[in-house]
Amino acid sequence: MKLNKIMILWILALFIGLSSCSGDDSEIDPTDDVTGQPDPDPVPQEPEPIDLSQYDNNSRVMMQAFYWDVEPRFEWWTNLTDKVGGWADAGINRLWLPVATKGQSGGYSMGYDVSDYYDFGNYNQHGTTETRFGSREELEELISTAHQNDVEVIADIVINHNSGGGLEYNPYRGYDTYTLFDEEHGNASGMFNRNYEYFYPNSVSEYDPGSLFYAETNLDHHRDYVQDWLWKKDNSVAKYYKNVMGFDGWRFDYVLGFEPWVVKAWLDEVGGFSVAELWDGRASVLRDYVNETGSGAFDFATFYKLEEGLDRFEDLNTLDQDMLWKTHPEKAVTFTANHDTEKDSNEDNFIKSSNKMKAYAYILTHPGYPTIFYSDYENPDFQDEIKNLIEIHNSIATGDTEILYVDEDEYVMKRAGTGTNPGLILYISISNSTKRRSVASNWNNVTLMDYSGNSTYNPTSNENGTVTIEAPANGYSIWSITE
Repeated sequence: MKLNKIMILWILALFIGLSSCSGDDSEIDPTDDVTGQPDPDPVPQEPEPIDLSQYDNNSRVMMQAFYWDVEPRFEWWTNLTDKVGGWADAGINRLWLPVATKGQSGGYSMGYDVSDYYDFGNYNQHGTTETRFGSREELEELISTAHQNDVEVIADIVINHNSGGGLEYNPYRGYDTYTLFDEEHGNASGMFNRNYEYFYPNSVSEYDPGSLFYAETNLDHHRDYVQDWLWKKDNSVAKYYKNVMGFDGWRFDYVLGFEPWVVKAWLDEVGGFSVAELWDGRASVLRDYVNETGSGAFDFATFYKLEEGLDRFEDLNTLDQDMLWKTHPEKAVTFTANHDTEKDSNEDNFIKSSNKMKAYAYILTHPGYPTIFYSDYENPDFQDEIKNLIEIHNSIATGDTEILYVDEDEYVMKRAGTGTNPGLILYISISNSTKRRSVASNWNNVTLMDYSGNSTYNPTSNENGTVTIEAPANGYSIWSITE
């Protein structure tokens, strides 16, 4: 009996000793910790965003680099030179500058009262040598710096109305008019001298039978002399700006003041990027203009649909209506604000500050060439958000566009992406509460995230691509795939 007990104890000791040895291929339960107690339920890992810098859809944005009555006077070109590198890093590829030449108001002029087309701040007239924006040398430094950063510079061209000439008798009018522009009268450069012969009413413009600006000093583009000096001669305005000053393109001011053939002739002669200010909210009118001229145009149709949907009517169904970008995305220059709209006292002509970011989210996810307004970008409350939207625009805002859902207070749009680029879904809401909606995505069994950062919700699409997305109250979200 004793022997059996001894043998049992010996066998038990041997078993315990063997069990205490561990081999190289032993498995450890990952739910056990060093105490031998089971771990609590594992915490789900947060989805990782895709690296947007790895996606480049070759789209960029333009900066309107001024506002009305910029300050400080005589330092604007230097101010912009200091900023252009950071703007380039943010994804800006063009700067639209204010009218760069001397106006009748001298050091207070924003340039739209154009007097001397060749005085970039290097002639003493109208009470100053420098323009409101600075000297010619400072402008040339700005243009050079922009080009070093692969940024084009767009000249604002006013070829309708002139201002600041000398008084002379005008036989067409039968009285004295300020139509004499020579070296002693508002044209110190001595280039493109003008008198009454070169202004209307020598001919009648169907676009400008009675001008909104300076009716007596509207250039008559039917005159060979005017055409020669504006775009045909080797030292014409167009060729001097392009070949001597280094401008890369054109923003044509108030094109309602002259016929479309003028812009077409200018572009046929010198080329370059072009956008026309045709202030008309009808997409059909804008389409006719870009077809006739070959120029791009500011998409006032989109601007007014955003203003109506977000502000005036508070009904996002307006975003399902006609806009220039829907038929001519390569010619539609979209925007949410400019120097004119921001100073307009008519509330129907500007988008309220509280709705600006929703409007920017729209233009920076849809087709078209978006323009950022200087005052919005330099607003500390907006800058980081606009930078993020620019990054989204330049990376995953690509592919066919489809409106997935729209009603009075919700708008959902999909960009289908191209190739390996996943695209995105934009969700705008003007409701006072958080909204969720199931939509058809292009992504099957994928976890999504909001790249605007306005929502922390992370839905997963099903095997058919259906996914429930979310928009914050009176805000927007931009959805795409995760890693």
